[in-house]
Amino acid sequence: MRLYLMRAGTMRATGGPVPAYLIRHDDGDVLIDTGYARSRAGAYADEPKEPIQLERGEDVVSQLEGLGVDPAGIKDVIVSHFDPDHAGNLDAFPQATFWVQREHYECARSGDVPRLERFKKLWDFPEERFGLIDGDHEFRPGIELVESGGHIPGHQSVLLRPDGAAPLLLAVDAVPTAADLVADERAIYPFDVDEARVRESTRKLAELARREGARIIHGHDPEQWKSLPLAPEPYPL
Repeated sequence: MRLYLMRAGTMRATGGPVPAYLIRHDDGDVLIDTGYARSRAGAYADEPKEPIQLERGEDVVSQLEGLGVDPAGIKDVIVSHFDPDHAGNLDAFPQATFWVQREHYECARSGDVPRLERFKKLWDFPEERFGLIDGDHEFRPGIELVESGGHIPGHQSVLLRPDGAAPLLLAVDAVPTAADLVADERAIYPFDVDEARVRESTRKLAELARREGARIIHGHDPEQWKSLPLAPEPYPL
């Protein structure tokens, strides 16, 4: 297993990264999240309200091509959730199954979260394109999906178990920064839908990391990402 961390843009309000991850696995490449829409590259320069600063060539599709990976050949994309900074390029993966929590998929289809309705075209694909997951699930040997709702119903994080190394928890938006690891004290952010579940999922992931001795990569932590090796360098597992 090899892991590549991709910083696919910067959140203008916080300086946090827009994250995506490529796992090169014996059973085939797996992408985790697809980043902000590549069509918005450079848009921030003329639009003060554009939330993401995405440079040309910084998008996930361009970064994959820089690694010698053809997006059209990727068969599996794990989607943490359908927010536009995580699911903005599903259209670039025509052969992929998109693996999401069933709860999240049904919530998105229900229209109960207005921000997903606004960007529906980014994730509104035929149902057969989706693989629906119910709760925690071993996706492949060494790759586990961890239900971590609260930020939005059915959000999922990913636990990697590389051979001969400590596990690595990709917390995504469930615990977006290292300052958010204490469940009862952490901040609740404007896009967090359910405070009680945010705290429950934070507690769950913190305990999982403690029990497994896992390292944690936080999805939107500007300080942590300054020190991380980014694609085209692999992350040391």
